Amino acid sequence: MVDRCEHTATSSWFKVLLHFRKQWLHSFGYDSERRSNLMLLDDRTLVFIAGNLLVLLQVHTKEQRYLRSCSGEGIGAITAHPSNEYFVIAEKGNQPLILVYEYPSLRLYHILRGGTEQVYSSVDFNLDGSILASVGGAPDYMLTLWDWRHEEVMLRCKASSQEVYRVRFSPHNPELLTSSGTGHVKFWTISPTFTGLKLQGVMGYFGETSATDVEGFVELPDRKVVTGTEWGNLLLWDREAIKVEICRIERQSCHVGTAQPFSLEDGLLMTFGSDGVIRGWDIEKINMADTHSGRLEMEPINELVVGHNVCLSSVVRSPLPNSFIWFAQDSNGAIWKLDLSFTNTTPDPECLFTFHAGSIHGLDVCKTSHLMATTAPDRSVKVFDFLAKKQLTTSCFNQSGTTISWAPPWVKASSGLLGFEDGVVRLLELYRPQSLYAVSRSSCEEDGKLRLKQAFKPHSESVTALAYERNGEILATGSADGTVFFFSVGEKYLPIGFIHVPSPVQALEWSPASHSNNRLLILCWSGHVVEVNCPNPKDQEPLKTFLLPELHRRPFRFQSIKSRIKRQEDILRLQALKEEKKKKAKELLTLLDAKQEEDEEEEEEKEEELPPIYIPDPPSPLYCGFYSEPDHFWLSMGGFDSGYLYHCKFSENQDEEPEKRKDEPFHFLPIHNADNDPICSITFSSSRELLLCGMHSGSIRVYPLQPGDLSLTSMQSYWVLSLHDNQNGQLHHIRCSHDDLFVLTAGDDGNIFSFTRRPPEELQSSLQRKAAMIPSPSVSFLCSNNHQCFPQRSSPMSDCLSCNIRPIVLKVVLQQVSKGGSREQVTGSGH
Repeated sequence: MVDRCEHTATSSWFKVLLHFRKQWLHSFGYDSERRSNLMLLDDRTLVFIAGNLLVLLQVHTKEQRYLRSCSGEGIGAITAHPSNEYFVIAEKGNQPLILVYEYPSLRLYHILRGGTEQVYSSVDFNLDGSILASVGGAPDYMLTLWDWRHEEVMLRCKASSQEVYRVRFSPHNPELLTSSGTGHVKFWTISPTFTGLKLQGVMGYFGETSATDVEGFVELPDRKVVTGTEWGNLLLWDREAIKVEICRIERQSCHVGTAQPFSLEDGLLMTFGSDGVIRGWDIEKINMADTHSGRLEMEPINELVVGHNVCLSSVVRSPLPNSFIWFAQDSNGAIWKLDLSFTNTTPDPECLFTFHAGSIHGLDVCKTSHLMATTAPDRSVKVFDFLAKKQLTTSCFNQSGTTISWAPPWVKASSGLLGFEDGVVRLLELYRPQSLYAVSRSSCEEDGKLRLKQAFKPHSESVTALAYERNGEILATGSADGTVFFFSVGEKYLPIGFIHVPSPVQALEWSPASHSNNRLLILCWSGHVVEVNCPNPKDQEPLKTFLLPELHRRPFRFQSIKSRIKRQEDILRLQALKEEKKKKAKELLTLLDAKQEEDEEEEEEKEEELPPIYIPDPPSPLYCGFYSEPDHFWLSMGGFDSGYLYHCKFSENQDEEPEKRKDEPFHFLPIHNADNDPICSITFSSSRELLLCGMHSGSIRVYPLQPGDLSLTSMQSYWVLSLHDNQNGQLHHIRCSHDDLFVLTAGDDGNIFSFTRRPPEELQSSLQRKAAMIPSPSVSFLCSNNHQCFPQRSSPMSDCLSCNIRPIVLKVVLQQVSKGGSREQVTGSGH
């Protein structure tokens, strides 16, 4: 963790930030697409990397413990000692460290320095655990052998000029290692020489076989090595040459997709693939293969289909003696428990945990309870109870979710909205299924379920933003197709109409209740901002088109001023240097007037050499923004214009065409150390005394603000927490819970975190609860499912959460209309 705060201890804001230093963390995500992101320390403790954290997960109790990256810049690789008494965290960052911890005490035992420049990509112990091998990433790709107990480098050598995925010691010969990566495999030998030990490597030669990225390999007792391929076959290497390519009968591939050998067990070569299948091959037959044909066709002896939507990427074996239990990393967002005994009594694969796969596209929180909903490219939406630290339910769809919004409490229409990549918006209701099963006197293990209430298709491309206006009467949806559609909110969401905007919509912000006018701020990716009045459904005449040409709007097109800001900073710096030189000259010596004039002319010439004003083309992307006061708003830009918050206002001259406008901010606020780390997302605490920023680097910044500070003049000192991955964990989603006790984050690294500034005991004491309130099914839902309606025991919280809307049987599908499209083309019904 990295803390930064310049407030004194007597400051009230400093006391607020001290609470955040006692955060209570929980991880709901798993970077399942990361290579080799699963480790086993004992038969019940799984370990994986989650952003800047190492998570130790108890398989049976699901309890989590955490270790932070010491540098705050991320973790590159992990491995366990053969004795399982130690484990290694190899970090990221400038001159990253290798940290050796004791287990189970988690006490830091040794620190290894100087093995690589920026990031470690793989680490491994030899068979007896006396030597540790590490390999670095770009730019050096350095392979280093460590006497880790004495924190000394034994040998080092450049491993490759391309990315190296892994390095492993041979389990049969302590002098042999193998490394593999992008388009290569390399065989290493630790050789004695007159001057000591030397690390010698030989690059594998693919010859007539197509070169392939090598994800996994297995060393055989006779020094041969079997590697996998991208096309699903296996390659047997003898020294640096391919002896034979192994496939199935009739030249079928060993696996569909990538194949990885992972173990040699009782004469069987074990392999897994991205097809979700584990197979065992006769190693004796492989060794005796005829090398003349260059290809060996054979069928596996054993086979286990883990699942049909499973993509295995790494496996680890239980440390218990003679155990056939393995744990597998599924790149599609799961961790599996597998029994590879291949007997008649072998149990089926067990899915222990499920997560989102890939970056998180949407996150929002319930406005009345400790519930959170997320969506991702894996075509699923998940709901979490972050008070009880558990996943409630998952629903899958035919398209990927792109954004999500939880309805405000005064909207009694649904639990939430989900936007999809095909332009569809779905209305979902979250309910507690026990109420339904209580009627039928059956049981249900799930704590929550989602049901579809309504669906409509206002856009032709992905939905990028959803926003309810402040009274909950109008819904606005924005899309990558450059349109914003408005709906009236009621028992049924009805279309009002749409408008065109200059470019894909990045975000939608309705004016707060403090503003006299109800308006929508439309933020576009290209830097365009459009403000429109809230449409009144009653004023819309029944025309033949949903286009709203008369809806009053005000455009703004961001014009970069960063180059001019930097130029002015250079001028001030040069002037300061000039004054300093004059001051020193007067103190030390007296020069001739002519000489002074000559020096001044030279300095003036230097000032004229300042670089010209630069305007980025194409424009910098717009990440986020929000209203400050009527007609005024703040913008956070990416690309060249990052490093500042820009205060903007709409021009009084609105006659110019939006594409030709060049509107400059009237004020700017420098953001410390953010030239290459722009603000991607912004949220406020309910009191607006804390501003929370999600950064491109995956970190969270917390700025204390003075009450009513619309101009952000008090946005100076801050506290920062490095949470998500610094390279791949761009933090596009950050939310506060309805009571400000929790902060929820989701990043592009697939990780989801919740944390609070209060310890668990104090939190439960103040809330008097251990789990979030989940709404009961609406009465109409019970009736529509032939359930008898009866009074339910309720509380004020459950009444607030209930969505008492008659369920919609037919789905309303609104087809995207081109400019001037007819209403007959827009409305319709589907299934």
